[in-house]
Parts: sequence; structure tokens; C-alpha cells
Amino acid sequence: MLDTLPDSDAVLAQFNRLIQELLRGNMHRNTFRPWEVELLLDIEACNLRESAKRETLKRYQKAVQRHMEKGARLPLKLSEYLERVKAKRAAQAQTAATVEQTS
Repeated sequence: MLDTLPDSDAVLAQFNRLIQELLRGNMHRNTFRPWEVELLLDIEACNLRESAKRETLKRYQKAVQRHMEKGARLPLKLSEYLERVKAKRAAQAQTAATVEQTS
């Protein structure tokens, strides 16, 4: 089976371009790779508040960069990133509650 995915550096560059287009609000192309379409649909499905969208996308972009530096071939979806953030916050809140109970 042929490996049809480009290398992760190329994918990361394409991902960064996609996020920059979203942040600028001007998408001037009409051709997307399948994984880009998946990400765009996922971002849309997340229903981000307009007021928080920019900062959320910037934090998501940094998380994807770290994710891909660790060897991932494709960017994680925004919904996956948001779930990880939510789980991390819940764990921190649980730890804080446990510490407070033992004090």
C-alpha cells in the first residue's frame, strides 16, 4: 500500500495556512485536502462563540504544533483538543478539591 500522506512538516505548514485563513476571515481557495475538509467541518460543528473563536483557534493551533512535533501525521481535530482541555481542567479541579479537603 502506498503512503499517500505528505510528511508531517508539509501537513503542519498546510494546517498553519488553513488556520491563518480562518483567523483572517478570508478563504480564497476552493480546493482542500480531505483532512482539511474534516477539520473545517469539525471546527464548524464545535459552535465556538464568536467572541472566543480567535483565541481558541490560536491555542488550538499551538496544541496541534506540539502534537505534530511528537510525531503525529495529521492534526488533531478541534473537538479532540477541546475535550482534552476540558478533561485537564476537570482533573485540576479535582486535585484542588482534594488538596482543600486534606488541609
